[in-house]
Amino acid sequence: MSVKIITDSASDLPASRHPAISVLPMTITFGDRQYRDGEELSNQRFYELLIESEQLPSTSQIGPAQFEEAFRAQVEEGHTVVAVILSGKLSGTYQSACIAAEEFPWQVFVVDSENAAMGERVLVERAAQLVDQGLAAGEIAQRLETEKKDIRLIALLDTLEYLKRGGRISKSAAAIGGMLSIKPVIAIQNGEVCMLGKARGSKNGNNLLMQEIQKTAGIDFDRPYCLGYSGFHDDMLQKYIADSRSLWEGHAEHLPVGTIGATIGTHVGPGAVGVAFFQKG
Repeated sequence: MSVKIITDSASDLPASRHPAISVLPMTITFGDRQYRDGEELSNQRFYELLIESEQLPSTSQIGPAQFEEAFRAQVEEGHTVVAVILSGKLSGTYQSACIAAEEFPWQVFVVDSENAAMGERVLVERAAQLVDQGLAAGEIAQRLETEKKDIRLIALLDTLEYLKRGGRISKSAAAIGGMLSIKPVIAIQNGEVCMLGKARGSKNGNNLLMQEIQKTAGIDFDRPYCLGYSGFHDDMLQKYIADSRSLWEGHAEHLPVGTIGATIGTHVGPGAVGVAFFQKG
């Protein structure tokens, strides 16, 4: 009996993911058009539509029936399942997975990642590491529940426009921030998005992002970590990597880089950069 990992597309996992991992797509709606995230809507096309659209898209949670179908397919093949899901405070997807898992006691274990995007991704990748170590599904779920408290996701935004459009800040605050070239630094804490600080200009923003990382207990390079960017190119991310070289040199042979997808990209807009990692215990 082998362990399989099921997650949702909010985890922004790369196509070359671990063979034990399956990803269920969330639904992204622009106007009257719906897309299966990651299948019918690439990240590139998502940002094109985001910029073109006057209204923000909406994201629909994955329903219990879709989870039940996915769980049943694995269980009937003799596998046990660990489902690592988008924060329950950001979406009803976690609750859907819990409802579906009731049909499969001791065969399916559901973990609220209390995170999204890169933060969810590194927890899924940690689950894959534990699968490779030979742990059983229940043991993996227990480890993830403990270790998820070590995850830090910190990001620097290029614009306040999408926070304004999503109603998270006022129009006047966004206008003033735009004139002053304000770059907010955000994080996910206790399953919710919060603002850590604001800087004027990209250089100060990179410095603030680095300072927030340095406030942690340090990056645990034995567990998964990754950097990400939103939009069409990674110019800002490459500048951040160059500015923050001291964080990585001598610790990492390469830096895993991914794109920030629709679930979080809707609120941060293009031009954001971020990092997700487990801090040292």
